[in-house]
Amino acid sequence: MTTPSTYLDFEKPLAELETKIAELETAGGDAIDEEVGKLREKAAKQLETIYSHLNAWQKTQVARHPDRPHFMDYVEGLFDEFVELAGDRKFMNDDAIMGGLARFRGRPVVVIGHEKGRDTATRLKHNFGMGKPEGYRKAVRLIEMAGRFGLPVITLVDTSGAFPGKGGEERGQAEALARSIEASLTLDTPMISVIVGEGGSGGAVALASGNKVLMMEHAVYSVISPEGAASILFHDAKRAKDTAEAMKITAQDLEKFHIVDGVVPEPMGGAHRDPKAAIVRVGDAIEAALSSLKAMTPDELRAQRKERFYAIGREGLA
Repeated sequence: MTTPSTYLDFEKPLAELETKIAELETAGGDAIDEEVGKLREKAAKQLETIYSHLNAWQKTQVARHPDRPHFMDYVEGLFDEFVELAGDRKFMNDDAIMGGLARFRGRPVVVIGHEKGRDTATRLKHNFGMGKPEGYRKAVRLIEMAGRFGLPVITLVDTSGAFPGKGGEERGQAEALARSIEASLTLDTPMISVIVGEGGSGGAVALASGNKVLMMEHAVYSVISPEGAASILFHDAKRAKDTAEAMKITAQDLEKFHIVDGVVPEPMGGAHRDPKAAIVRVGDAIEAALSSLKAMTPDELRAQRKERFYAIGREGLA
């Protein structure tokens, strides 16, 4: 059950019900068990009602939930024999972007993704998932290695954006992002990208330029955060809710615009309520996407990737 500290604002009615259920369960007794059953049924309906009508700002909150599965959770749940490969061979290792060799359901692959961390210590270690130039250069190294050895690439995207600090700019953040996109678009092997939480700006695109781009049901993907857009447009970050709606950042909107190729359903109440089930669903979606590309030659894979991204926006301009 979700802990009181991790209930989102719009989940308050549900929080009250589940708190009461927990209190009654400690008491026990047949009569109480019957009451608990009724309350559980009511809570399940309340949960379905809430999560069937989420707006863009609420989905943003769900995408940022601290209990959502992170990169290493997916590695542990979906991949065998994971061997992390660190460093960009130019400056240093970046812990915000992790990657390495692994087996995905028996098939050797390269897996790369953003890791945000769980507690204060690990969040600082992983820089809250905000990759620095050396992180994206590490990604380029791994993508190029995958091409040399004929391995598919799987990327798991979850970042508010690339690191915006002085050090990142000094070490060529924009160039590193561009090189990562270039390496992805010219790769000779299949590349599957999944937005599993936040997909923020170039920091997300740099790892999401695959043949197939999927999004989890309550993930978000945008050129800037709703707060950032509201600050620029209205000089008021508090208008993030309205801005999020206008930006069309949800998986459902982006699938309609053909920005993403498919939406991965989450367990009722979001991936944070049942991480194991969410991870399996992502794995099934990745497997299906890989299967759809298995007969394509390197030339066909590059051409498909090129056409996929060139097609974005054409329909709206016609």
